[in-house]
Amino acid sequence: MTQQTVYFVTGTDTDVGKTYVSQLLLQYFNQSSTAIGYKPIAAGASMNDGELKNEDALILQSASSLQLAYKEVNPICFKEPIAPHIASEMVGESITVSGLTQWWNKSKGQCDIALIEGAGGWRLPLNNKEYLSSFVKDIQCEVIVVVGMKLGCLNHALLTLETIKQDGLIIKGWIANQCDSPMNFYEENLAYLKQHVDVPFIGEIKVNQTIDNLILSHL
Repeated sequence: MTQQTVYFVTGTDTDVGKTYVSQLLLQYFNQSSTAIGYKPIAAGASMNDGELKNEDALILQSASSLQLAYKEVNPICFKEPIAPHIASEMVGESITVSGLTQWWNKSKGQCDIALIEGAGGWRLPLNNKEYLSSFVKDIQCEVIVVVGMKLGCLNHALLTLETIKQDGLIIKGWIANQCDSPMNFYEENLAYLKQHVDVPFIGEIKVNQTIDNLILSHL
């Protein structure tokens, strides 16, 4: 196998469609390569086959070219749909950057392309001192930013991209996701972002998007 390409998928906020976009990206990559989706941290799960499983992680597992065991895809899973650092305290566990990095070093290399989906936004707290973004810095992979096209997205997008750059990471590009329905003045907001964001525009994901008419670039 050639050297693996790894992308970390982050969003401008929670509920901006990271999983929806990641699923389509996996389908896109799997047309010509082998790709696996990972969700290292998930909060919000129910019992399935005797273990807690998160719906988003199951979607990534299903869309991957190689069917890994659930725990390989989503090693940290909490029942309550709350901030992971609070959920971990409630059950007496801890999440650390070093723990995530150890997990990744054991998991990587099983396919041509690995897609690691984050949780929440870029500065998701893992504990009282560390952020999920520090894990991305540790493994030094390129970042794909999902911009949820809704009111407030211009500020969220510009701040997120600025912070990732300040962290010294390479941004592969950004994707505009329409979310559940197009926002008011969608085209005007999209045009503003295209004009003012200085990283590659990968493409638009529309409502009920399918892989058949998906147009992406810079990947």
